Amino acid sequence: MPPLTFSVFTPTSSSTLQIVSTLNSSKSLIWELKKMGRFSIPKLGFVLLCCLAAVTEATYLKYKDPKQPVGVRIKDLMSRMTLAEKIGQMTQIERTVATPDVMKKYFIGSVLSGGGSVPATKATPETWINMVNSIQKGSLSTRLGIPMIYGIDAVHGHNNVYKATIFPHNVGLGVTRDPQLIKKIGDATALEVRATGIPYAFAPCIAVCRDPRWGRCYESYSEDHKIVQLMTEIIPGLQGDLPANSKKSVPFVAGKKKVAACAKHYLGDGGTTKGINENNTVISLNELFSIHLPAYLNSIRKGVATIMVSYSSWNGKKMHANRDLVTGFLKNKLKFRGFIISDWQGLDRITSPPHANYSYSVEVGVAAGIDMIMVPYDFTEFLDDLTYQVKHNIIPMSRIDDAVKRILRVKFVMGLFENPMADNSLADQLGNQEHRELAREAVRKSLVLLKNGESADKPLLPLPKKTTKILVAGSHADNLGYQCGGWTITWQGLGGNDLTSGTTILQAIKNTVDPTTQVVCSEKPDADFVKSNKFSHAIVVVGEPSYAETNGDSLNLTIYEPGPSTIYNVCGAVKCVVVVISGRPVVMQPYLSSIDALVAAWLPGTEGQGVADVLFGDHGFTGKLARTWFKTVDQLPMNVGDPHYDPLFPFGFGLTTKPTKQN
Repeated sequence: MPPLTFSVFTPTSSSTLQIVSTLNSSKSLIWELKKMGRFSIPKLGFVLLCCLAAVTEATYLKYKDPKQPVGVRIKDLMSRMTLAEKIGQMTQIERTVATPDVMKKYFIGSVLSGGGSVPATKATPETWINMVNSIQKGSLSTRLGIPMIYGIDAVHGHNNVYKATIFPHNVGLGVTRDPQLIKKIGDATALEVRATGIPYAFAPCIAVCRDPRWGRCYESYSEDHKIVQLMTEIIPGLQGDLPANSKKSVPFVAGKKKVAACAKHYLGDGGTTKGINENNTVISLNELFSIHLPAYLNSIRKGVATIMVSYSSWNGKKMHANRDLVTGFLKNKLKFRGFIISDWQGLDRITSPPHANYSYSVEVGVAAGIDMIMVPYDFTEFLDDLTYQVKHNIIPMSRIDDAVKRILRVKFVMGLFENPMADNSLADQLGNQEHRELAREAVRKSLVLLKNGESADKPLLPLPKKTTKILVAGSHADNLGYQCGGWTITWQGLGGNDLTSGTTILQAIKNTVDPTTQVVCSEKPDADFVKSNKFSHAIVVVGEPSYAETNGDSLNLTIYEPGPSTIYNVCGAVKCVVVVISGRPVVMQPYLSSIDALVAAWLPGTEGQGVADVLFGDHGFTGKLARTWFKTVDQLPMNVGDPHYDPLFPFGFGLTTKPTKQN
């Protein structure tokens, strides 16, 4: 008996067309189905089963299912990825080279804004969102549709962005010793970063600055690792509170109002010789671990998503090439499960001069355990070099898979696959009044009163709001840029008042005093002017210009002219309070006898009203030094507990005042 046969209808029905349209990967199979008019039942069944499987695969992908465990999603997605797609995930490029076509062609995993890199001058949240979404569309148009993650330095608020709230730099926040305040700052910063469509912040800096000559000392909370550890509470502020049942060392980001954080710079960045940026930290392993490591332990316990490696070396070994500390310790010993990112051109700087042997730098940097490379411009060279090294078994495929697994874990955990596109729903969070009030509170709590009158029973502060005439002098009294410091709108920061919106200290004083009190402002008055005007008292605001990183390295730590001459001219003629705006302790001993009251205000940010709140007694001084204030630079490095400890003002010092009730 001949086998049973079945006549197949021509594929014009809606059901067949639907199958044909969904089977991108099964065209040859469908073509065979079309050609054959008659099938044996077994063969037809087999073909239809294959079609059904292909349709199911096209419509259901495990890695796109948020109900699947993260581990299952990672495994499913990685099983589909080519080498080019994997290496693309490891690549972070600058937004100026990140066109949608580049994202699609090279499968780029991440994009960043370098310091001051913005879509337009004074760009609105909408402009930022449109830029980020345009880049993201390129990523989503790839074969697998893996979203890119956009990162930015938000180190004291969303500091690249016009009209964002600029909080005090870390050097001031450490003074507060208030982890709940810092957590609130993290929460506000996350909202403002998300307001511009960005889900990843390169913060916090948990360096332990051991020498104020370092140009990044203001990015450090303290010379004491215990205070830095306290301040890691900014991480749950940025990322959200770790759920009670969370696995240890696993990254966590709580949805669309939070951002992935980045603890930096691993390890020993704040301990370099003479504070020289990106230089060599010469200490024992015990000192490295007891001083510079503890805050990383806290950060990992709090679910920090990423860790950035330091440019610096430890005993001559570049951290970007230190496999023992990056893979051996951070990944294997501490079980950190997020991804490790290089610093800007971090691989280039493994050699001296930078980029002298880039293929070598790629080899040792990736082999050390760095997962994502902040290239940031010449990404094709990186892609080509790493691809060559994998294909020639110089870098094992297992190292690539480790990196990609970690990057995908962070992207899955934070919901980037479910919500890759930004919207305008949080735009009103940028620089909102609630955040500015929080920053103002932080300013008040970060001020340290170092001197107050000749004796405790004759204090100068708080100042009376109602008096005849006061002088406000100094280069920093009416300068929002100096008040904010580096990493504000641009990488190095700016002088003047046209950079963003905020309140200068002069304006804050005018807002605070009685309407009948005359406020006279003179940036650099001479002594005759001061003597002839019969001022009740004077407020002199002087300090450092704005700087960032190596440009801030200083071997003398002096305040620039006309600061010193302004102090002498004013304080020699009238009762004066000197407010120092600086990213670190500076030389003050020569002027101290001339000054009636001295306030360390650090780099307070946009909310200068917080300074006036305390000067005039609406709030009391509460801050205690989180850094040792030296007498002379010859004493440096000098930290609390050192045998040669002989400071001008010791770690933990700070006079207090009580709030006063004034009309």
